[in-house]
Amino acid sequence: MERDGQLELYDQVAARLKEAHRKVRTLQVPESERVALNRKLLTITAASKQDLATAARRLDRLMEDIDEGRFPSA
Repeated sequence: MERDGQLELYDQVAARLKEAHRKVRTLQVPESERVALNRKLLTITAASKQDLATAARRLDRLMEDIDEGRFPSA
């Protein structure tokens, strides 16, 4: 049963990462900010291979920051 929950979470995180990458591509921000956002997304993607739940929380925070217009500096 736990395995099914893990697979479902994996599917959700994968779909959200895909959407996050799409969102970052379409943002009207300086290239340096876009690069910093892409690096964060790649870091979260790598982290998801080790600790899926933590990666999901990190992705939540990043997407919240993006939605509120808080972008990392390069």
